Amino acid sequence: MASSAVFEKNRANVSIEQYLGFSHSGRRKAKCEEIENFVAFQIYRMLTHFVEVVFQKPSLREIVQFLLSWLSLEVGERGRKVHVSRQFKSMKILSHRDAGYTAFVKRLRRRAIPEDSVRDLVSDIISKVAFGGDDALIELTNRFDGAKLSRKELFISEKEFANAEAGVRDETREAVRRSLKNIHAFAKKSMRKGWSGKNAEGAMVGERFTPFDRVGVYVPGGKAPLVSTALMTAGFAQAAGVPEIFAATPCGADGSVNPALLYALRQAGVTQAIKVGGAQAIAAMALGTKTIAPVDRIFGPGNRFVVEAKRQLVGAVSIDLLPGPSEILILADASAKAAYIAADLLAQAEHGGDSAVGFLTTSASLLKKVIAEIEKQTALLTRAKIIKEVLKTGTFLLHVKSMEEGIELVNGYAPEHLSLVVKDEDEVLAKIRTAGAIYLGADSPVAVGDFLAGPSHTLPTGGAGRSFSGLRADQFQRRTSIVKMDKAAVEKSLPVIEEFALLEGLDAHGKSTSIRLKR
Repeated sequence: MASSAVFEKNRANVSIEQYLGFSHSGRRKAKCEEIENFVAFQIYRMLTHFVEVVFQKPSLREIVQFLLSWLSLEVGERGRKVHVSRQFKSMKILSHRDAGYTAFVKRLRRRAIPEDSVRDLVSDIISKVAFGGDDALIELTNRFDGAKLSRKELFISEKEFANAEAGVRDETREAVRRSLKNIHAFAKKSMRKGWSGKNAEGAMVGERFTPFDRVGVYVPGGKAPLVSTALMTAGFAQAAGVPEIFAATPCGADGSVNPALLYALRQAGVTQAIKVGGAQAIAAMALGTKTIAPVDRIFGPGNRFVVEAKRQLVGAVSIDLLPGPSEILILADASAKAAYIAADLLAQAEHGGDSAVGFLTTSASLLKKVIAEIEKQTALLTRAKIIKEVLKTGTFLLHVKSMEEGIELVNGYAPEHLSLVVKDEDEVLAKIRTAGAIYLGADSPVAVGDFLAGPSHTLPTGGAGRSFSGLRADQFQRRTSIVKMDKAAVEKSLPVIEEFALLEGLDAHGKSTSIRLKR
């Protein structure tokens, strides 16, 4: 079985001889061949058993296709080979012809349901903050971020804000100014406006929209200072006229926060901020402590612990949506440029952590070129190590059967960011329903949306896009309905009111209306 063509030497870019460091001569070469045959046979036995269980005893051809896919040795149409260097072989690369394809794509329809371990840990953190207040925040910040803060040092001081503003580069000032300008312009167009009119009985009805009194924005820290997130959360609150904008962002082990981030927070209208991150920050904003007044609503993205804390605290506070780790899905046909696609995939992968990166294409040739570009471009990036981890654990590249199948997978996956690069752009766009943000055409990098375009980059992830939309300016507004009646309107309304009161057994409702007509 090990001598089968499936396990021929040189099928992969890096042979097992090279991987193990043997030379190609004499006894070492013979030993290498023996190891290769043994390993290949064991892999074949294990996977054949697995495939029989999962795919109900497929044909030999299907088993071979599955093995090839699993080993990342072949993807595409008509037997075309895609060579992937060893360090990138862990990427999930599948063709619609592969036996494992159907099972894999079924898993792409996601639900934003937390793991038990995450739910339990977050519940414990919330309880600690609820009962321990500021002392719990100090303890948890030391535990998770390594910073030893006093109660006073939990807050970012005016001196720290002033020092950050004094020291920030002119280029940073200009970038923040231009980004905020676009954010405010976009926000103003999406704000809800009050209205009034008369209903069928002559009553005046309407809505009014007023800003929340106090909101909380969460700005992740960790691997990168997300200056743009400060603008794309607090900046919308600022545009909506929220008088108190409270921010939470994690500090470094030395208790400091990135100066550019502090500058952006202040430019976006933040009135008060703490150096606390994670689920404990969400709990502090929702529940309050001795020194922190609770907020009315919480906004902003975060890791799975932050997202779960927001979910658990709904009721104590309202939230914007469930925006977790960054993700991108690209749907493209043969007209797309491989270098651009690879660049967009890597741009989201460099967020690290639980980021998800996906590519769907109807072209096997394009898929092959994208894989080559990923390898080429990764080597040139400063966060290559972080990127490779995401490529290993959170990346999938699929050759789909048709554009219709690609559209179906997009709507099932509900990506945070969708890049759509196809000839029939309008036709395909009309069929996309669940993406948080859509970037159209080859010249629309997702990074522009991350930093500058105007719409908030705080978007639903993990499949939550089927239920939530991205952060909007009107989420910072409180909606109130208005009703005003005169005697004529009451008289016209009374028969209907009395009928519903009778049906529901609520006679006081009927009497509260009829009493207004008694002389």
